[in-house]
Amino acid sequence: MNPLIVVTGGTKGIGRAIVDRFVLEGFDAVVCARSVDGIQGPGLLPFAADLSGREGVEALLRYIYSLNRPVDVLVNNTGIFLPGMIREEAEGTFELLMNTNVGSAYHLTRGLVQNMIDRRRGHIFMMCSTASITAYTNGGSYCISKFALLGMSRVLREELKPHGVKVTAIMPGATLTASWEGTDLPEERFMKPQDIANSAWLAYSLSESAVIEEIVIRPQLGDI
Repeated sequence: MNPLIVVTGGTKGIGRAIVDRFVLEGFDAVVCARSVDGIQGPGLLPFAADLSGREGVEALLRYIYSLNRPVDVLVNNTGIFLPGMIREEAEGTFELLMNTNVGSAYHLTRGLVQNMIDRRRGHIFMMCSTASITAYTNGGSYCISKFALLGMSRVLREELKPHGVKVTAIMPGATLTASWEGTDLPEERFMKPQDIANSAWLAYSLSESAVIEEIVIRPQLGDI
């Protein structure tokens, strides 16, 4: 049986690139997003859910449990970006970003990690951001959520050290995904989603005695 990876926000951008890379390496992939139209093919197991609410996370967990297969890799990649300054953000922005970018990873990880602990095997990736370590004007609740996600990654790393379960926080800078649609900047100014996917595969490929705890990856010319 092929090993199994679960990727949230896995239908496009960085998430889809990670799915494609791991499937290429022999994995089956549970691909979750609000819409999974067109996600089909060998090794792909699509599941539609809105992970901004607890109900969507629980639905995804029930589906994963129904497969009756161990999860070898979990990629918490679901996230949204809404620019704005804290004092000017629309009411509810903070809650939406925290629930989507942090709460989904928290509850999904809690639902899957015990089996990893029991098996003493597993790798959890948290898709953070350079916004997890660098605050910027107009970052608002997005920066807050990404700082929190990195904090959760570090806590999980400490908790899971004795149990053989690895935790890696990936902090990409500007990557050419749908978030940058309409930009006037040249394509070569951005990283490619495949760059991030290759970094995840490299981290996973290390021996059991080694873990890459945090990856910061930026465009060659620096942040945008």
